[in-house]
Amino acid sequence: MKEVQVSYTHNNTYVTLNTLTRKTKNVWFVFHGMGYLSKYFIKYFKDLDPDENYIIAPQAPSKYYQDKRFKYVGASWLTKENTLLETENVLNYIDAVWQGESKQWQDLDIKLILMGYSQGVSIVTRWAASRKIDCSHLLLHSGAIPQELTPEAFEYLSPTTPVTYLYGDKDEYINEARKTEQQLKGTALFGNRLRVEVFEGVHEVNVTYIKAFCT
Repeated sequence: MKEVQVSYTHNNTYVTLNTLTRKTKNVWFVFHGMGYLSKYFIKYFKDLDPDENYIIAPQAPSKYYQDKRFKYVGASWLTKENTLLETENVLNYIDAVWQGESKQWQDLDIKLILMGYSQGVSIVTRWAASRKIDCSHLLLHSGAIPQELTPEAFEYLSPTTPVTYLYGDKDEYINEARKTEQQLKGTALFGNRLRVEVFEGVHEVNVTYIKAFCT
C-alpha cells in the first residue's frame, strides 16, 4: 500500500455576529470545540452589546453525524490522523478568514480577543503562535494547550497582554493531573501574563464570564 498526497482547492464557511462599525470596541475571533458548528457556537455571544462587539467564528472543516439517526451534525478541527498535514490545512483556512476580515478594522481602535473553547484551544494557540497574531487578550476556555508549543513562540506578545485559562470545577474532561499539567504548561509559555479562572460548572461555555468580560 502506498499513501499519496495531493493538493486541491477547498471551500469552507464561517459566521459572524453583529456589524463592524466605528462604534465597535471588541472584535472576537472565537474557535468552537469538537462537535459544534460555528452557526450554533456563535449564539453564546448573542447577549454581548451588539454595537460594541463583533464576533467571528471560523468553522472546523471536518463534519460528521453525531448520532445513529444521522440527524445532528458536528465538526472537528483535528484528529490524530495526519495531524501535521491537517493542521496546516486548518491554519491556511483561518488565514483566509483573517485576511478577509481584518482589513475591516485596520483604521479602527479596537481590542482583539482571541478565544478557543475545548478543542478550539489547540487551534487558537497554534494559529496565534505560528502567524504571530497580536491581540488584546488570549482566552483559553476548557481545553488543552498543544505540547509542541514553546515560550519562544509567544515572545511576540506584549508583556502586558493577559492570557486567561478558564475552566469549570466540575469539568468531566479536566482531572487534577490535567489541571496541574495545563497550569505548568501555561506558566511556562506565558509566565506572569497567565491567570487561571475557575467557575462552578461542567464542560460548557461560560456565558456569564463572557458577558462580564466586556463590562
